[in-house]
Amino acid sequence: MEGLTKLVNIGKTLEGQLKTVGIQTEAQLREAGSRKAWLRIKAVDSSACYNRLCALEGALRGIRWHDLPDRVKKDLKAFYQSQK
Repeated sequence: MEGLTKLVNIGKTLEGQLKTVGIQTEAQLREAGSRKAWLRIKAVDSSACYNRLCALEGALRGIRWHDLPDRVKKDLKAFYQSQK
């Protein structure tokens, strides 16, 4: 495996979206952070959902997004709701 798909939660589709918005490497994803990366994806894909935001955060933490701490999920949900 190479590229962004080596990160947990990131498959070919999400990797493609990240590359579309100029995020080609793990370092660039870390620099952007999950929220900024998600906002960039949302700007080109209106279907960008809460689960995608969580997937990005989980990828940065090296864990499945389902395993994010509850407070992190709550913070991400509030951010997601504020962007609707």
